[in-house]
Amino acid sequence: MVGAHVTRVVRERGHEPVVLARSTGVDLMAGTGLAAALEGVDAVIDVASTATSAAKPAIAFFEATTTRLLAAERERGVRHHVALSIIGVPEAPHGYYAGKARQEELVMASGGGWSLLRAAQFHEFAVQMAQRMQVGPFVVCPSMRAQPIAAAEVATVIVEIAEGAPRGLDRELAGPRIESMPDMVRRYLRAIGRGTPVLAVPLPGGFGRALRDGTILPKPGARLGTVTFEEWLVAQAQAQGTTAA
Repeated sequence: MVGAHVTRVVRERGHEPVVLARSTGVDLMAGTGLAAALEGVDAVIDVASTATSAAKPAIAFFEATTTRLLAAERERGVRHHVALSIIGVPEAPHGYYAGKARQEELVMASGGGWSLLRAAQFHEFAVQMAQRMQVGPFVVCPSMRAQPIAAAEVATVIVEIAEGAPRGLDRELAGPRIESMPDMVRRYLRAIGRGTPVLAVPLPGGFGRALRDGTILPKPGARLGTVTFEEWLVAQAQAQGTTAA
């Protein structure tokens, strides 16, 4: 979701992107092709992700990919490792966030030059919910308050970080407004001409509470993007030939 934007921004800013993906012969989980791909690379921007929402496979994914990336970077003399994480990971290390917490631990303990950017959920998350969470005639969405940001804005910031000296833990990055995720999904569905009902479901346990009680909202001092969800939604609707409502 972010990688394509990162690649575009890297090119726009006059650099040469090297994409680490199975399609280019690199397997982050196995480490295959990594050392060769990182030859001559100055900075690595890690925006890899996994579709799981369960803690155990998320931890396994981020532990494997981060460990192999960091080792290959040390071997090739890469000066700067930049990782994208999520606001609220340290306070709510549950489910998918447990994997991101493990990723953060590994990066912070790496001893090399690193930067870590915690960002809010993307506007695009509403699309994922609409596509993945349909149950019968409904779309089921967790009750959740977020301050979402466009993935394109995240890409611009993380590339700017990669261009400079390592920053360590950087300022959080979020969008301009607090939104309700179920409401975002409803608005997205209307914008593309679908009238599918959306059911807001409060998730149980600590992670569910964190989604509802403001834990995943940015803290004071966070930098804020400028593109609202409504503006992003209008652009998406125009691209698909529909009208946002």
